[in-house]
Amino acid sequence: MQINDKSGVKEYLADSQRYETMTYKRAGISGVLLPALSLGLWHNFGFVDNIQNGRDVLRCAFDLGITHFDLANNYGPPFGSAEENFGTILKKDFKNYRDELFIATKAGYDMWPGPYGNLGSRKYLMASIDQSLNRMGLDYVDIFYHHRPDPDTPLEETMGALADIVRQGKALYVGISNYESKETREAAQILKRLNTPFILHQARYSMFDRWVENDLLSTLEENGVGCIAFSPLAQGMLTDKYLKGIPKDSRAAKDKTYLNVETVTSNLEKVQLLDAIAQKRQQKLSQMALAWILRKPQVSSVLIGASSAAQLKENVKAVDNLNFTEEELKLIDRIIS
Repeated sequence: MQINDKSGVKEYLADSQRYETMTYKRAGISGVLLPALSLGLWHNFGFVDNIQNGRDVLRCAFDLGITHFDLANNYGPPFGSAEENFGTILKKDFKNYRDELFIATKAGYDMWPGPYGNLGSRKYLMASIDQSLNRMGLDYVDIFYHHRPDPDTPLEETMGALADIVRQGKALYVGISNYESKETREAAQILKRLNTPFILHQARYSMFDRWVENDLLSTLEENGVGCIAFSPLAQGMLTDKYLKGIPKDSRAAKDKTYLNVETVTSNLEKVQLLDAIAQKRQQKLSQMALAWILRKPQVSSVLIGASSAAQLKENVKAVDNLNFTEEELKLIDRIIS
């Protein structure tokens, strides 16, 4: 929603009914409630993108009850630019709403040259949180994640750095991402000893990528940690984009972002069968795919990206129908197994 000030400049005033239609789920056993759908800024918010479009998407998200915005130090491109653009928009539009937002950032992937700009050392993580806060113009983030496991740094060092970031008031909670079940269990034990609130694990999860169901979800439940799923639409395969083939301007056609022609072609029949189920549920395929993940009690939220406000609105409609019959679930399992 927008209003005009006396100078004619459009200012943002959040929709007064923003919390009435969104579903919220608890992050593990913490006191935090997250929107069922959260907005990820991996794409569409870098310096190569139109910042006004990003601003429109963020405004739309908050008006729809999405309070959780997810970033990382290397989101862009270039690295750091998504955080910087987000900080610019935050200052213009969301300064008065800061306490209604749950803002996340991460560190763990390649960020700057040399031996201290990657993975999971204390040196890297402590520098990263300071840089991220500076780019976003924040005193703290609500949650800070270690973005991926570091096979060479002791887990005690990495988790100790996360604990100290909380003690220093730079983050309220911590999380991890892309960790296997065994590593997750060990991290949880260390953070518990350090009295550090570990509330979320961010993991790749979709109908076509169900690795978390092996034992990660049960490990998270045992430790009171919620799962937040990313890549829920399998890089666009679980949308109507590829139902009739591969458009020339699509990610798959450009062999871009983990998706290629071969992957889409080999899954096309499954996508079409799933779309038929979605139509019977009076949903788009993308909406059903999001609802399918949210049916899991361990899942606190699903991260979605959006290149436009219209696309965001379409995906948020997934919360209108989150229930599945046993027959639907069995049929989906047969198709995707």
